[in-house]
Amino acid sequence: MAVWDDLVGQDQVTAQLVDASRDADRFVTAAAEGSAEEITASKMTHAWLFTGPPGSGRSTAARAFAASLQCVSPDRKLGGAPGCGFCDGCHTTTVGTHADVEIVRTDLLSIGVKETRDLVRRAQLSPAGGRWQVIVLEDADRLTEGAGNVLLKAIEEPAPRTVWLLCAPSLEDVLPTIRSRCRLLTLRTPPVDAVADVLVRRDGIEPELAAQSARATQGHIGRARRLATDERARARRAAVLKLPMRVDDVGGC
Repeated sequence: MAVWDDLVGQDQVTAQLVDASRDADRFVTAAAEGSAEEITASKMTHAWLFTGPPGSGRSTAARAFAASLQCVSPDRKLGGAPGCGFCDGCHTTTVGTHADVEIVRTDLLSIGVKETRDLVRRAQLSPAGGRWQVIVLEDADRLTEGAGNVLLKAIEEPAPRTVWLLCAPSLEDVLPTIRSRCRLLTLRTPPVDAVADVLVRRDGIEPELAAQSARATQGHIGRARRLATDERARARRAAVLKLPMRVDDVGGC
């Protein structure tokens, strides 16, 4: 299964990322053969900003793109798009063990200067064994102003084979100086039918249950999958929905 299959209802975004990964693959392949050439009108760039509402798949898109940049499938030479999902580069990126892919997420309210400086130092390194050094910052909206200024310098003066993939709910959640130096990709809430289809196709969920879960979660694929695969989650939801029916007087309230 190609890494792009995880992007549900995001055809336009997927097409842009596939084109960029092809150009990135051409660049690295030419460099490895000692005949690096200038790729004119390249769709690849060193900094990307993924925005979209919760459940749209911002981090999923960033991870899929990171995997495609590390893809080493032989099908690429036959015209196949990077991001096969099966090669060592794709697999290790997907499971989070690739040496040249750093995925940053936090449960804290903010990401400070110290953590950002550590990322910037890593970004200056050449890839250890992969094709690109990729930094996925899933919570770019939590950067403090100081941390954002540290990141800005790294984006202004990028290393030749380093790619920054930033995720945030909206453009307004990122410093203007940073977003102006990134290529923007805006994701939308996936259609309910598309979410139901992927639950059936990829998770083996019964069509009726998949459709119910997709409607109940309003297109949020992560919540839809949990609701469809966890009977206890469905039971809790049913119990909560019954609570208003029990409130029929002031005492009940």
